[in-house]
Amino acid sequence: MRFSIDGKILQQQLTSVNKVINSKNALSILDNFLFELKNDRLTITGSDQENTVTACIEVLDCDGDGSVAVPAKTLLEITKEVNNQPVSFSLNEQTGEIDLIFQNGKFRFMGINADEYPRTQTEEEEMQRFSMPASVVLKGIEKTVYAVSQETIRPIMTGIYWDIHEDNIVFVASDTHKLVKYTTREVKPGFERGFIMPAKPANILKGIIDKEDVVELLLGDKGATFKFGDFTLSCRFIKGNYPNYNRVIPNDNPFVITIDRVSMLNAMRRVAIFASKASNLVKLELSQGQIRLAAQDLDYGTSAEEKVLCDYQGNDMTIGFNSGFTLEILNNIGGDTTLIKLSDPARPGIFMPMEQEPDTELTTIQMPMQVID
Repeated sequence: MRFSIDGKILQQQLTSVNKVINSKNALSILDNFLFELKNDRLTITGSDQENTVTACIEVLDCDGDGSVAVPAKTLLEITKEVNNQPVSFSLNEQTGEIDLIFQNGKFRFMGINADEYPRTQTEEEEMQRFSMPASVVLKGIEKTVYAVSQETIRPIMTGIYWDIHEDNIVFVASDTHKLVKYTTREVKPGFERGFIMPAKPANILKGIIDKEDVVELLLGDKGATFKFGDFTLSCRFIKGNYPNYNRVIPNDNPFVITIDRVSMLNAMRRVAIFASKASNLVKLELSQGQIRLAAQDLDYGTSAEEKVLCDYQGNDMTIGFNSGFTLEILNNIGGDTTLIKLSDPARPGIFMPMEQEPDTELTTIQMPMQVID
């Protein structure tokens, strides 16, 4: 088994596939890439048992088909040093030795029998499938993944819920303190289905997908496969039923704040410096035409306040929010102007851009905190 390839292309594909490999694996074989050469196509596979990423590359001057597992860390270090020149990869199938030859030298290291590498079993003929622009997948993940829970005590909350309908897809994520619902009508799948995608493959997909690609999505009983460009990503679903997210979103929040998103973001960031490290509480004191943000840390005797102009015609109100969550929401909600809809200090606040993107709707809610004067 022998082939030549551009070192830069190889290094780029290895870096993308490496995103799925854990720093510590229960199976040592998963510390490796699986190389499979057939005709003039090299397939590179990485896996953590739950998720698998493959990349395909056309190679030059290939001789013989074959497969071998290659130490991922070693190969990445090598290719970073020679990524601006062509390299030749040669496997001695009797000894398992691999020679990586570049312009002025050669690296030699040992490969591992490819039969030891676990394979992903998929029965594509039994899967539901449809295609969508990669930009839709990218926006759906970007708008929601920051809100998934980090607490493994409720696994179903640690992923993005894809609520698929005949004429739209709803992406939902929540950590119980905040919830994001992103609806897109840019895709019409033609069937009803729902699944929970873990945060790790969602972040991998976000990192390697090209928004110009078309994504083919294949849905099985236990997992999904995403095919796009030169890549394939397979992941297992999180088991369980996602909560009814629509019941959490208030239907009647009559008091509406219209505010410049960046002004609010910057003021919140400054005031939050002096919030209590235990609670991150920042108070929003609402009055006609302005919001007064206030925070204090009694342990250190520090405090801060700042006023931000806004359009607000409702009742005077004081409501508390976790500044860390509010900053995440404002950073990810997009748009120049933000609407904040409230009803009373004990009920969730709704955050949304004043101007929604075409054929989409983004709604974010945040639970309030108790304010003690």
